[in-house]
Amino acid sequence: MESINQNQQDILFLNQLQDFIDKRKAEMPEGSYTTSLFKAGTRKITQKVGEEAVETIIGAMANDDENFLYEGADLLYHLIVLLSHKGYRIEDLARELKSRHK
Repeated sequence: MESINQNQQDILFLNQLQDFIDKRKAEMPEGSYTTSLFKAGTRKITQKVGEEAVETIIGAMANDDENFLYEGADLLYHLIVLLSHKGYRIEDLARELKSRHK
């Protein structure tokens, strides 16, 4: 069996992160930031997605690659939380993108 290269491992981590977030949603452990987002609901989660999107844009416009990547990771995390909150997974976005690629 072929070994998985580092890029593939990094992409597979998004699936693992989604699993972790889904587990947080199911268990709702006290003291968890993710739990606090789920408890706060759609409005708070979407607010965080928007904030992180703006911060990602600011990093990109400032040519601050470190900040751009840091905030982009925050954006992706909060987007996955929103997906989970709405009953979707990151794979649903991947399928949507794949369907557009002709």
